[in-house]
Amino acid sequence: MTERTTIAFIGGGNMAVSLAGGLLSDATAPQVIISEPQAEQRERLASRFPTAEITGDNAAAAGRADVVILAVKPQVMQDAAVELKPALGHHPLILSIAAGITAGRLDAWLGGGQAIVRAMPNTPALVGSGATGLFANARVDAKQRGAAEHVMRCVGLVQWFEHEDDLNAVTALSGSGPAYVFLLMEALEEGGAALGLEPKVARLLALQTVFGAAKLALESDDPPATLRERVTSPGGTTQQALQVFEEGRLRELVARAMQAAAGRAQELAEGKA
Repeated sequence: MTERTTIAFIGGGNMAVSLAGGLLSDATAPQVIISEPQAEQRERLASRFPTAEITGDNAAAAGRADVVILAVKPQVMQDAAVELKPALGHHPLILSIAAGITAGRLDAWLGGGQAIVRAMPNTPALVGSGATGLFANARVDAKQRGAAEHVMRCVGLVQWFEHEDDLNAVTALSGSGPAYVFLLMEALEEGGAALGLEPKVARLLALQTVFGAAKLALESDDPPATLRERVTSPGGTTQQALQVFEEGRLRELVARAMQAAAGRAQELAEGKA
């Protein structure tokens, strides 16, 4: 991606802010346009990103862009796409971060024949530690794939998928996954408090434990199973706790939860409410 590349964000919410921040921090930052309908939010964006162009005109922004990032809510995506249709005659790369909207449906709303990449990021992208699944339709060329990957790498890890349906599994794992981890954090915090710890202390220990375990796993060449075994002494406290999890069929419960999430992602992709 060169300095002459122009990237237009349609929508100026949290994910757009994170992506724009990552792009503009690069030494060879592209030209960035952010189109946002709310005047107050435009003022905040202008203050935060003085080198970016802030506007309320979606079509004008898209018409000048090499990459158009659709960062609006899924429920208003159709209206936004139809509005953009007349401005896309130059066929820029369309990068959608809206969950549940297939490339085919989006292409139809945009008038057809567009190069589209679907991105499935997760909320840790807001702090630069995201995990994003990417799928490109047949019109996306190698240069455009590189541009999409560059954008999403600004907020974390990126993984390409050749089959669009795989994004349903990505949604179930990394897309919804932070909520599963937050639930575990809640349970650890509540468990610590029930054992007599001060609630604030229990929360701090729970959060740092999850953070530390994830960091250890990321920096290790060993799989999580091996790391688990290393901290599980025979007859010790950890083994006693893990036995309760196994008796409660934790693995099966997680698998069922992910199947439910993937099934719902498929329903949304099919346009079911």
